[in-house]
Amino acid sequence: MLNYIWVAVIVGVVAAASYHGFQVERAGTVGFWLWVGTPLVVLATLGAARAYRDGELRGWLRPIWGDATRGLVSAAALVLAAIAFVHVVAPVGTSRESWIARIYLQLGDPTMLHKKAALLAVAVFTVVAAEEILWRGLVTTLLAEKIGSRSAWIVSALLYALASVPTAWALRDPEAGLNPMLPIASLGVGLVWGGMGRVTGRLTPAILSHAAFDWCVIVVFRLWGPSL
Repeated sequence: MLNYIWVAVIVGVVAAASYHGFQVERAGTVGFWLWVGTPLVVLATLGAARAYRDGELRGWLRPIWGDATRGLVSAAALVLAAIAFVHVVAPVGTSRESWIARIYLQLGDPTMLHKKAALLAVAVFTVVAAEEILWRGLVTTLLAEKIGSRSAWIVSALLYALASVPTAWALRDPEAGLNPMLPIASLGVGLVWGGMGRVTGRLTPAILSHAAFDWCVIVVFRLWGPSL
């Protein structure tokens, strides 16, 4: 029962932080990054401490030859899937385009992000590593202890998506309505990165894939607006 309580607390805390962080008044501010990132880092630190105590942390983060290739190839596939998805679901010129626009406006002015590229890279990698340790590490482990490892990574992906559902309200548009983009995206990438963890037994490939994917869609192949 205690495992389920911890998982519920994690989902609740991340969901609440996501809702507040993605409020329009925090668009392009440091407050956005603090609201979204701080709870993840704190919870991931607790998860890492538990894994270290149980002798699992080194195994989670142990790199092996080929991790970079796995990360880059999977990230490239996810970027292509994201481009295709946005093209179909929120094409340019429709009211649903605002769903993507609101997400990018939350990240901030591309010019300012370019000027702070080094800081942005640190922030992205920190949040990415925290998310993987938290969701594919701690949450998946807590669930596996109760329902088995075969199902745990799938349930973890579902909860990962559930925690982002409040952003549908925070990022809603008067014409297009509730914004489903982050919950849908979280489910898709959560299954991919969870599957990578399930197959490899480690988090390193997923961390590299997650970091490369986020950097691409934020900086290199932005799905809306100008690139940096």
